[in-house]
Amino acid sequence: MTNVPRPPLPPFDRAGALIKVRRAEDAWNGRDPAKVALAYTPDSRWRNRDVFLTGRAAITEFLTAKWVREQDYRLIKELWAFTDHRIAVRFVYEWRDASGRWFRSHGNENWAFDADGLMAERHASINDVAITEDQRLFHWDRAGPRPDDHPGLTELGL
Repeated sequence: MTNVPRPPLPPFDRAGALIKVRRAEDAWNGRDPAKVALAYTPDSRWRNRDVFLTGRAAITEFLTAKWVREQDYRLIKELWAFTDHRIAVRFVYEWRDASGRWFRSHGNENWAFDADGLMAERHASINDVAITEDQRLFHWDRAGPRPDDHPGLTELGL
């Protein structure tokens, strides 16, 4: 598939960076690996924890396995900083494993975009913390975007 521009395009201003972050959050919460991969360049380079990937096919394969392993996944991202073609975010997501144990994963990502607004690089550092079900903070009923009235990371004290 050819590259389809993904506005907002670099150079980013604050409003454009905020839109980019929310669109990424919404896409990941949709948990459709093939759809998510289209936001990245065909040769996008990733580091996710200790995994290094290159290209949309590898991204799709990685996300497919991730969302089988990380059930009931709910993610919130927050803009940390931006420049002309780079965005830094912090994020938290909650999920449970196949045995029903809950986790909250905290992380930071550094993103670099090409001129078409596709992510060419993604570097993610993530730490997992075991939580109980009653410690969960991300409460929306379905897979998909976080509702507009659900608090963000700062409002939740994370």
